[in-house]
Amino acid sequence: MTMSAMLQPEPAPIVACTISRDVQNFDLLIEDMEAELGESWGDLSFDDAVQFLDQPDAEQLEFVAIALDDTDEENLVEIGKLIKSAKEKGIKVVLIAEEVSPIALHQLLRMGADDFVPYPLPEGELHDAIERLRAPEPEPAAAAVPEELKTTLKATGDRNGVVLPVHGLAGGTGATTFAANLAWELANIEKEDGPRVCLLDFDLQFGTTSTYLDLPRRETVYELLSDTASMDSDSFMQALLTFNEKLHVLTAPSEILPLDLIGPEDIERIVEIARTNFDYVVIDMPSTLVSWTETVLSEAHVYFATLELDMRSAQNTLRMIRALKSEELPSEKLRFVLNRAPKFTDLSGKSRVKRLAESLDIDIEVQLPDGGKPVVQAGDHGLPLSETVAKNPLRKEIHKLAVSVHEVNKAAEAGS
Repeated sequence: MTMSAMLQPEPAPIVACTISRDVQNFDLLIEDMEAELGESWGDLSFDDAVQFLDQPDAEQLEFVAIALDDTDEENLVEIGKLIKSAKEKGIKVVLIAEEVSPIALHQLLRMGADDFVPYPLPEGELHDAIERLRAPEPEPAAAAVPEELKTTLKATGDRNGVVLPVHGLAGGTGATTFAANLAWELANIEKEDGPRVCLLDFDLQFGTTSTYLDLPRRETVYELLSDTASMDSDSFMQALLTFNEKLHVLTAPSEILPLDLIGPEDIERIVEIARTNFDYVVIDMPSTLVSWTETVLSEAHVYFATLELDMRSAQNTLRMIRALKSEELPSEKLRFVLNRAPKFTDLSGKSRVKRLAESLDIDIEVQLPDGGKPVVQAGDHGLPLSETVAKNPLRKEIHKLAVSVHEVNKAAEAGS
């Protein structure tokens, strides 16, 4: 061996690879990979990656960065196979996604990808992603659901339930508190042989019915939502949790998901199965209008909209009504619920409520009093108001509404 050959430094071991259709389309990724790894990384096309991941040398890699854009969504199956091959060899996978749809992104994450970073890359985001990949994995948490929370009800399919969505027209108007407590009051409306009540949390991002009822969030919910085509009554019932043996709840998913993960057909299937197995279906809606809001509105018998006595609620109410009328949707189904309504002796407040209703050309049929701190405390403890502060004025008003709804429903059934 010559002296010059002995002085040549050994090439740095390759610890990572980018995989893409053409890495030149992701120039910022090239810069960040060089900044993080120097010369210790390589680049592969999708076809080359298939062959390389089958070779023993691939086992030396720490991670691969799969870069894709919207044109690659046609090849999700092939990309999924790459992810699976990498995971079988213990290689971490980070997705670099440019204008990829949320549904496609979540499919790839479900296939085994460990993380994703949007492209163009935010400053320092690739570094943070690599740090997360290199961090030791936490101990798996016990995922078992306590027996008392499992739903024991059998699917019957013989009901024709009343659908009661609740939609907050502004943040903090008490929509979830109202939905959870209305559902609980309906479930307890009769001491013996009471109605079957289901509470659906359709706020896929920040739904909190599980918090207000102290129920765990489950991965089963995501699996149900992501494949409603194969859902039947039995799988739907298994995804529910039971609160105090009377109320059956489909919680929001454990992770924050895009609201367009599900579409109108998915919502229609879920509501239909719930309606045919329960007497009352209360739905906690996201405050955002989405593609399937129309579906829920069409299925609803009454669509509760919560607001407060302030300008933001007034403006949002007006915008909501205009949006529904412009699309020729049944805005007459809206029932406005005023939260923190003025007390009976507050004549000035009563006058403001009247002016609000007149200016918006609406009827405010339900006025809920301010329940004060006990309402917040009940939510923190994961209990309905009737279980903690039964004499609270807010609880009394919701109970009164539940009785009214149940009586109207029984009269309708008797008439039919």
